[in-house]
Amino acid sequence: MTTIAIAGCAHIHMPNFAKKLAERAQARGDVRVARVWDPDAGRARNYAGQLGAAVADDVADVWKDQQIEAVVICSETSLHEALVMPAAANGKHLFVEKPLGMGATDAWRMARAIEKAGVIFQTGYFQRSVPIHLFLRDEIRKGSFGRVTRLRASMCHAGSFNGWFDTDYRWMADLEAAGCGAFGDLGTHMLDLMMWMLNDEVEMATAALAGAVSGKFGDCDEYGEGLVRFAGGAIGNLAGSWVDFAHPVSLIVTGTEGHAYVANRELFFRSDKVPGADGKTPWKALPEAWPHAFDLFLDAVTNQPHAPLVTPREAATRSAVMEALYKGAATGKWMKPKMPRLAK
Repeated sequence: MTTIAIAGCAHIHMPNFAKKLAERAQARGDVRVARVWDPDAGRARNYAGQLGAAVADDVADVWKDQQIEAVVICSETSLHEALVMPAAANGKHLFVEKPLGMGATDAWRMARAIEKAGVIFQTGYFQRSVPIHLFLRDEIRKGSFGRVTRLRASMCHAGSFNGWFDTDYRWMADLEAAGCGAFGDLGTHMLDLMMWMLNDEVEMATAALAGAVSGKFGDCDEYGEGLVRFAGGAIGNLAGSWVDFAHPVSLIVTGTEGHAYVANRELFFRSDKVPGADGKTPWKALPEAWPHAFDLFLDAVTNQPHAPLVTPREAATRSAVMEALYKGAATGKWMKPKMPRLAK
């Protein structure tokens, strides 16, 4: 059995993670949550009660407890570094909700510390587990698209209008606590998806952001569009929004010898290199889904690895590119992401 602690319960995904932990503890008996800490004592008590855990009055008690092998960090993004650094220094495996950092500098500091500690790491890029995305990644690497020239990826919903960030998760629309608004919150998933599918790095980035659509969150961006230029020559367009009335088309991949788009969660795929891929009817020959990113972490810390996890460097790179996108929006210029040299 792997003993886990939770350090920070603020994130909107925390209720689902608590449910997963409770169900897994009951069904498999291979994990247990021993302590829960949050700067909001009431929030800590709530989740501790759900999980049959003790409340940690001082987060240092989590780091000192040698029985605790793994820590789930679902705090405000502004607290990530203060939690990740001591957790890594004390050898705790880490699930850190995305984005890893407020920007490039803190994200790279955390990535270095995690790598130095040699602990298991994962973050919440769950779009990698979707069968359509797994299929497209494989076909890109097989050459079924020829040279990929353009990608468009968007993740949008009506969370602002539906009140998702009005009360418990108000911090997610506070730039000082979250480091970003809707574009960074959702766009980071699409940025990860494109970089992961192409297995390529972003050279330059810029964006256009808009806020004050719902009138609830001051100048916090509630939607935005970004452009990234990959080292291999592809151009990526990514969108993130909390104010979309509908969102039928989520992904387009264009290459010199193939094309694909995802509409209403169905894939339309055309490639002369793949029999039957005429792009006219939904493509159904898809691989099985991977488990959710959080489940993959639980599998890894219980010695049941299923699929590759997001690396600390990948997570830091996404924070660096997103920072460049926001700076591009502020300056009206193309920006180069901060990518320090790290030991191989």
